[in-house]
Amino acid sequence: MFVPLSKPYITVEEIEAVIEVMKSGILSIGEKVKAFEESMASFVGAKYAVAVNSGTSALHLILSGLEFGKGQKLLTSSFTFISSANVALYNGGIPVFADIDEKTLNISPDTLFEALEHYSKKGLATEKLELKPFVPEVLMGVDIFGHPMDWDSVVEICDRFGIKIVEDSCEALGSAYKGKKLGTFGVAGAFAFYPNKQITTGEGGIIVTNNEELAKAAKSMRNQGRGEAEEWLEHIRIGYNYRLDELSAAIGVEQMKKIDEILSKRSEAAEYYSSLFEKLDGIEPPSVENYATSIGWFVYVVKLAPTVDRNKVIDYLREQGIQSRDYFRPVHLQPFYKRLFGYEEGFLPVTESISRRTLAIPFYTSITKAEQEYVVHHLHRAVEQFGR
Repeated sequence: MFVPLSKPYITVEEIEAVIEVMKSGILSIGEKVKAFEESMASFVGAKYAVAVNSGTSALHLILSGLEFGKGQKLLTSSFTFISSANVALYNGGIPVFADIDEKTLNISPDTLFEALEHYSKKGLATEKLELKPFVPEVLMGVDIFGHPMDWDSVVEICDRFGIKIVEDSCEALGSAYKGKKLGTFGVAGAFAFYPNKQITTGEGGIIVTNNEELAKAAKSMRNQGRGEAEEWLEHIRIGYNYRLDELSAAIGVEQMKKIDEILSKRSEAAEYYSSLFEKLDGIEPPSVENYATSIGWFVYVVKLAPTVDRNKVIDYLREQGIQSRDYFRPVHLQPFYKRLFGYEEGFLPVTESISRRTLAIPFYTSITKAEQEYVVHHLHRAVEQFGR
């Protein structure tokens, strides 16, 4: 049996929608993008949505719309996809980090407060970076793997310090905190639609916000800085080629028509995995806090016991036709972050410890129970064999 790490949930409706766009001859700046934006804004509960070509582009445009710039500080998690921090560098800013909670794998209210207290009183000193005491201008709050941050407490702390919130919900479409959809707890939020996400547009992302001026600025910047009339050779601000094309948007429109089905199937698959792992030693399934009233499951990541050799487990699973991957490696220990900022191991102890133990196993909308049972059987065997 071959069980891939992920695969998109594409049906005949998406294929027919793409063919329809191809026949129309309108492949960019058309009605499909508008329809996709409307469906996403309605689903999330935001006034505005601005579709772009990736989640990274969405985060970048939000920061640009907030006039985040040179020398300003963005606080985020190091246990995330690197875009959460990189977008600060695009505008000449400086990403700094808070540690995470062992259970949720998110920045917690405690770790957030501890980081802000430290930075505001002592600044940050590494081998290559010397920052006097500061308060970050922006929190890039990451809802990792679809699990919500503890948003009530996080918002309260950020208000106290005067920090703007951008919500990186690129992995969290469909998740909710105390009944409120994610992506709506900051000035703006972002979702991404790479093929391993809950829904896909091939490549793509979207900004959701209730801020009209930010939405207008994002629409302009995604289209080379053109004004609202989108005059072809009139540019009112610096912009980028971040447009989402009509083919991708057409796929997104069809995916959103079945979003409830997709989220339900993924939730069922996650629950089945957790039931299979319930009595197995050496493998810890994902934890879900009570405030998470729904999870839009993105990936299924387990934590292996510290005594288990993860690399040997991955190699063994590959031999059985099962794809798996370590997930995530800390951003602050990425080679160019160490080179630029001088970060060393030990800076974020929980993040670093967790990252050595996490393992993403096959997870996708159409995964079967037989495939899940096959994965769990061999993962259990591997853990027994390669535990020290």
